[in-house]
Amino acid sequence: MLQIAQYQDGRMELQEVPEPTPPPAGILVRVTHSVISAGTEKMKVEQAKMNLLQKARARPDQVRKVLDTARNLGWKAAIEKVRNRLETPSPLGYSAAGIVQEVHSANTRFRVGDRVACGGAECAFHAEFIAIPDLLAAKVPEGVENWQAAYTTIASIALQTVRQLEPRLGDRVLVIGQGLVGLLVTNLLAANGCRVLAVDLAEPRRAVAQSVGAEQVVILGRQNLADEVRLWTEGYGVDAVVLATATSSNTPTEQAIDACRDRARIVVVGNTHVELPWKTTYEKELEIRYSRSYGPGRYDPSYEWGGADYPIGHVRWTEQRNFDACLHLMRTGTLRLDTLTTRRVPFRDCLAAYRELAAGSPEIGVVLDYQVSGSPSTTTPQTAPSPNSKPSVGNAERRVPAFAPRRTSAVPHLDVIGAGNFARTMLLPHLQGRIPFGTIVNNTALSATHVQAKFAFTASKTDGKALLEAPSPSGTPGAVLIATRHHLHAPFILAALAQGRDIFVEKPLCLTLEELTAIDATLRQSKGSIQVGFNRRFAPVATELKRVINAAPGPKTASFRVMAGKLDPAHWYANLDESGGRVLGEACHFLDFFCFLFGSAPVRVSAQTVWPATGRSPFPDSVTAQVEFADGSSGQLVYSAEGDSTWPKEVCTVFGAGFVAEIENFQELVVHRGRKTVKHTGQGKGHKEQMSAWSAYLRAEADHPLPYAQSRQSMALTFATLEAIRTGASVTLPP
Repeated sequence: MLQIAQYQDGRMELQEVPEPTPPPAGILVRVTHSVISAGTEKMKVEQAKMNLLQKARARPDQVRKVLDTARNLGWKAAIEKVRNRLETPSPLGYSAAGIVQEVHSANTRFRVGDRVACGGAECAFHAEFIAIPDLLAAKVPEGVENWQAAYTTIASIALQTVRQLEPRLGDRVLVIGQGLVGLLVTNLLAANGCRVLAVDLAEPRRAVAQSVGAEQVVILGRQNLADEVRLWTEGYGVDAVVLATATSSNTPTEQAIDACRDRARIVVVGNTHVELPWKTTYEKELEIRYSRSYGPGRYDPSYEWGGADYPIGHVRWTEQRNFDACLHLMRTGTLRLDTLTTRRVPFRDCLAAYRELAAGSPEIGVVLDYQVSGSPSTTTPQTAPSPNSKPSVGNAERRVPAFAPRRTSAVPHLDVIGAGNFARTMLLPHLQGRIPFGTIVNNTALSATHVQAKFAFTASKTDGKALLEAPSPSGTPGAVLIATRHHLHAPFILAALAQGRDIFVEKPLCLTLEELTAIDATLRQSKGSIQVGFNRRFAPVATELKRVINAAPGPKTASFRVMAGKLDPAHWYANLDESGGRVLGEACHFLDFFCFLFGSAPVRVSAQTVWPATGRSPFPDSVTAQVEFADGSSGQLVYSAEGDSTWPKEVCTVFGAGFVAEIENFQELVVHRGRKTVKHTGQGKGHKEQMSAWSAYLRAEADHPLPYAQSRQSMALTFATLEAIRTGASVTLPP
């Protein structure tokens, strides 16, 4: 299929990419129309053309992330991450309509052949096929054409703005900015019985704003806004203002405040600078609100991707219900989309349309027509994943499968499932050239195609399950690297083991003890192998520390302090169903490191949370754990979301007979021994070394670098730590 690809060096291409796969409980849609949001997408295209200095000025938050990466991993890794970001294409588009081509087996709302409106910057791309979760789609009613339905998402942005404004019949509302969203706001306010004064810079927008309901229009530079407002409101000022501009200037904000009456309300919908002059804002006691995208549910992964709808008695208007409301307004003719649509373009000519927008073409609504004819074909739906459970650690199966340390022949190729920035930066560069690459799989088709070209994979797909179920072209199964989100690890591992594949899976191995038991049982019947991405044990300074420890007699004590920083509630790690939380998803690294250092089995663990696991993130974020090992050694983990970013992110100190050793960020090891201090330096946290060792195993040149029994032991310790947190008591691990 074809999809628009935007590169960060300004290039834009129409690329051939694999069809996407419906998400759980979602749908596959054959797109008939999508809408270019001229303001938003033009801004993205212009940002892509910026040089590095301009990008840094525009996104200081990203600059801080790069500096943090450099501090923790070194400048080489930081630069490589930036390079990967800049060379990776981004999709464009977020408002589309089409015909349902395939329905996941867990979906009950849609049928193949349904006409649907689709939204979401993460899925409703300008592409011939799109994979949409259930609550980001709405059925198109009779009387609404597909090109109109393609506006649904953009119209919902305007509708949510009006809901935030809470206008009353007869209110006088100033709408500053008459781009596509501003005009839709004007249209909706007029339909709501409000009187609208529209403001813009371009004279051609006067007639358009009047046609959608503006009572009066002010063109800045030709008319004085303050005088027009005073005349229009008999000197009182407007009841409310909508800021639908996109500018770094504070002028629109100052104009809005000046136009307001006492106790008026301002709603900001555009990406505009807002700096409030205290005196005027205070004296008028103004209320400032922001309108967030399509409505409640936006940016909540449990709603958008998990299908957890909000009860209508508690949240009347979710983003999906806003979709339905906009489609009804289209059916009744309330939304004047014919007036706002200034151009219809065949999809294959879309690049020319973007070039003309960049050159200053005064478009408002540009509809891409995919010229679809005929009925969609029907394909077999996928199977929904099984629910997770949490049995006790004491009931976990401990019998470790038998293991062959070395392959007798090389694997024919390596397939990869999951092509995020981590895999592209930290894993694939260290495997390239060491083993033939087969198929790359990623949910985002554009990303899959990009990685295929960059790393010379033979094919790209979007369905990992189908890849693992299909017979190998050579007759011999290849190895597979799994770097997806955590909740997919176990299902993919089980499918790969059924084929007898050698597996590398990023940590954690799985999310539940039930999954761990299933992996044990399947591995016992498989010819495959499993290695988990516990990379820190492979870091150069870690192997040097291990030599120091082995040379000293008796048990040791280790303290690992991790200043992880606060978790962004919008990050996918905050979705417990996907990540398992930070203890399972991140702290497992450091618990494994204790097992590596001591070379002894953990026998008991006690743990507690430092901050209450309540509120927006109701699961452990800051944790302290104490682990006792069979040889008498002890490990203390302090994993904290609190602290200061100037402190090293990871510090491990080991005390033993005659020495003290400390690793800082895996870049330096300092050993104090015999009244002397020796420093060892090393770059990286072991990703390169682990990939090198695994590829040597796949080529049948070396033993397996991390047998399953060791990874399993570390995962069992992690599950025991979670149980200790839940029960408030120490947990003994089975022998």
